[in-house]
Amino acid sequence: MLAKTIRTTALGLALCSSSVFAADGVAQRADVTLPLANQLIDATLAACHEQGRTAVVAVVDRGGNLVALQRDDNVGPHNTLAAQRKAFTSLSTKNTSRALSDLARNTPDAENLNTLGELLLLGGGVPLKVEDQVIGAIGVAGAGGAKTDEGCALTAIEQVLPKTL
Repeated sequence: MLAKTIRTTALGLALCSSSVFAADGVAQRADVTLPLANQLIDATLAACHEQGRTAVVAVVDRGGNLVALQRDDNVGPHNTLAAQRKAFTSLSTKNTSRALSDLARNTPDAENLNTLGELLLLGGGVPLKVEDQVIGAIGVAGAGGAKTDEGCALTAIEQVLPKTL
């Protein structure tokens, strides 16, 4: 009876251990949470506002799902979808959407990227990385051009992500 109790207790402790679950094939990965997405959005909009710009900012998680989105007043309605698609493009390709746009424009083998409806080859999408993992992406639209959109996102990432590691 004592041996059975010891085995049962040991089994219970093993099942409670997260390393056992990880060893059994359950993936444990960093991902974008709603609080992190909101911090990134607030910092991005602040960076745009410092330049006298308004924008739409979208954050997607590592699966491409929209986590959060905010739109400043007086930003064109097309920018909402553009911000989401820039974020998805960046996540999907693990690169900035501006770099991908340049690649598609200047590399014959990559020209067909323009035919993929899910991708938006405009600057403003930036991957969110923790160590070497892409955990999501941020997309900015309506701030006045690809370089400005991307710059607002990069400023936010520099401010927010180091604090979360």
